[in-house]
Amino acid sequence: MRVSTKSKFLEHNWNWHLKNAVRDPNRLATELEISLSDFKSDFPLLVPFPYLNRIQKGDLNDPLLLQVLPKVEEETEVSGYILDPLQEQKPTNLPKGLIQKYRRRALIVAAAACGINCRYCFRRHFPYDQSRLDQQKWQDLLEHVSLDKTLREIIFSGGDPLILPDKFLENLILRLNEIKHINTIRIHTRLPVVIPNRINPRLISWVKKSRKKLVFVFHLNHPNELNDEVRKYITKIKLNNTVLLNQSVLLKGVNNSSKVLTSLSEKLFEAGILPYYLHLLDPIKGTSHFFVSASEGMKIIEDLKGHLPGYLVPRLAQEIPGLDSKKTFFY
Repeated sequence: MRVSTKSKFLEHNWNWHLKNAVRDPNRLATELEISLSDFKSDFPLLVPFPYLNRIQKGDLNDPLLLQVLPKVEEETEVSGYILDPLQEQKPTNLPKGLIQKYRRRALIVAAAACGINCRYCFRRHFPYDQSRLDQQKWQDLLEHVSLDKTLREIIFSGGDPLILPDKFLENLILRLNEIKHINTIRIHTRLPVVIPNRINPRLISWVKKSRKKLVFVFHLNHPNELNDEVRKYITKIKLNNTVLLNQSVLLKGVNNSSKVLTSLSEKLFEAGILPYYLHLLDPIKGTSHFFVSASEGMKIIEDLKGHLPGYLVPRLAQEIPGLDSKKTFFY
């Protein structure tokens, strides 16, 4: 099915865009006027039109296309690239759906789906089918949070937590409002970048109802992702109780240059978002073609320091299982 040019833009609600996203490589090739090699992956293609429309037609090296395009390199077996390098699938005594890597904060795998499938995703092999939360599991999880008075921050991740209905998210926020020892709720999301009008009046309503500080951590890797529509909608949740941050992944061919990352930081700041982390690639099976070394990353950061004020230079970081915090690189 070809979608008309008019309907590719934000003429529909976010659910329509998600339902009508491109999932077939042949359709992707047709829409972008490119030729693709015949390749099937166990990690499916998913690209909604508001994001697709930012990709330059006919350009196989477009930095946005490279983030979503299945490539034959994903089949290459590379030593050290495994299914669960962050050890998130190890059995624990915590309620299902809860991950606690660091003190005073816990992460909830709130959703099993995203608004886009990024090829470098560190949870591309995560067993979401075994981790789905029904009503009882949500109840168990929230009860655990309420009883663990060492916790100060709850992090919603996924998948993408904003894939959940706003009514459900509002109920979660109201429940967490009642837990006195929780000070901050952090929401990691890429959905407003992919489908900007996910930030709708209902979402803004529950954001305003939160008595806790809300931290939205967006995920943009390249300045071309931050167009006028994204900026317009993200600005709507720049409120008194919100903090807007961004984290990126350092990706070969996408953003491994100080010029690109300088532009990204400046555009983020114009939109009211502060750069937070620049992550080194997690060694997930099928992602080795995106690898950028820590030494190259440090050189890029050093160059950024000569072009940007310190508050716009992201921290180069790497997650290593077993450490008390992410490893950050000093330069």
